[in-house]
Amino acid sequence: MKKMFGMGLLTAATFALGATTEEEIAKLQKEIDRLKVKVGKVNAQSANDYIKWGVDFRTAIDSINYDMADGSKAGKNDLMSMRLWLNMAYAPDSHNVFKGQLSMNKAFGGNFDPQGTLTSFSTFDWIGNEALGDNTLKVRQAYWLYLGDRAFGLDMPWTFSIGRRPSTNGFLANLREDDPAQSPLGHIINVEFDGLSSKLDLSNVTGIPGMSIKVCMGQGSTNATPMFASNGAPQYSNDGMVNEDIKLAGIIFEPYNDGQIISKFTWFRAYDLPDMDITVAGTPTGTFSEVGNMDGAALSVLIDGITEDGYFSDVKVFGSFAWSKTRPQGEGVGVYLGNTKVGNLSGMLGETESKTGTSYWFGAQLPVTEDGKFGIEYNHGSQYWRPFTYAEDTMIGSKLAARGDAWEVYFTYQLTDALSAQARYTKIDYDYMGSNGFFGNISGNAAKIADVKAAAAAGDPQAQQLLPTIVESADDFRFYIRYRF
Repeated sequence: MKKMFGMGLLTAATFALGATTEEEIAKLQKEIDRLKVKVGKVNAQSANDYIKWGVDFRTAIDSINYDMADGSKAGKNDLMSMRLWLNMAYAPDSHNVFKGQLSMNKAFGGNFDPQGTLTSFSTFDWIGNEALGDNTLKVRQAYWLYLGDRAFGLDMPWTFSIGRRPSTNGFLANLREDDPAQSPLGHIINVEFDGLSSKLDLSNVTGIPGMSIKVCMGQGSTNATPMFASNGAPQYSNDGMVNEDIKLAGIIFEPYNDGQIISKFTWFRAYDLPDMDITVAGTPTGTFSEVGNMDGAALSVLIDGITEDGYFSDVKVFGSFAWSKTRPQGEGVGVYLGNTKVGNLSGMLGETESKTGTSYWFGAQLPVTEDGKFGIEYNHGSQYWRPFTYAEDTMIGSKLAARGDAWEVYFTYQLTDALSAQARYTKIDYDYMGSNGFFGNISGNAAKIADVKAAAAAGDPQAQQLLPTIVESADDFRFYIRYRF
């Protein structure tokens, strides 16, 4: 098209050399303007015919260390990894948008299969792109978004979206990751999820800046027989050997958001949550049973600029409080002798009754140089605290899931327009077991670590068997170089 345009201009210029009247010059200018408009329309159409791509590639090295309850240590001081995100977006008009993200996340020289090692893990889809895996590309996000102007005939913009949701790296959790905030509140939800959401912008009808409410629903596992099942069951029918679908529904409410003071509240309920089955000897089998439902909520506030001018206008400070409540039901975790189920362990987090957990989280991000920023964060979780933060980007496990104390400091520096670097240190001290487990009495058991150590010292054989598996503290030092454009 550029060649055609150039030829048109050349022809017009040749004609102009022989032009001797103002009328001929005017005709020439009109033809040039017509060609410009035509080329502009063709270029605009071509742009709308293609998905816009972006690249985000991070290479990192982590030094991780674990102090176990029996006094032993574990870790790796040179865990090298690479993470690739291929971002895509397409907007055919002002009301419809498609967004997607393909992902690879692997260790140097490694080919892990974190969700496929145990067959039952294949029913979960929470960490497929966050845990180190292999060198294949997987879909991390894929969703369609509709942008409406007037809901219910009112001056109320609205949205509807469905697909593989942007449900990781949410509000406040995004600061250390040096990314824009995704949909959820990072204090209590940070997992990959398939579902839908719809948001109403209430700011125009209430006069309160940024007020909005969003309804979210999704599914975290699917009870269905695969194609060509070995037991001959009809494909994709309900599988009686697999747990019920894990579902979640909730709301995200923004009471106030003027760009400087940003407040968000969320509440949800999750249904049919799992824990690992065990053998009579107490060894996990790698299969799962339903143990109950759970409620969760969080209130998070960010002040993006303490003052209007000067140094503190670029300082960010935040605080967040979160709450969780278990609702045990049904038979609970199965107990097996070989492949035979011989009983059940009912309850959640080591208790047969409903338990409430809480967590608080504070942090600040300060500019150090024109291109650098320093961050510091602290969070504490109680004995029965249980968030959905399995996909948090920390090699030693989710710091926000800690039943105990966690500190973190980081420094992020923008090297060029496309390159950035970060050094980060995370330290977690656990007071209770099961911070990174599931929801039942096995992996999620919230027993006090000091009590288990005391029982082991007193000669309890079960406590002595547990001690080498209990992480008492962990730390992770990470350095990365990141390209994105």
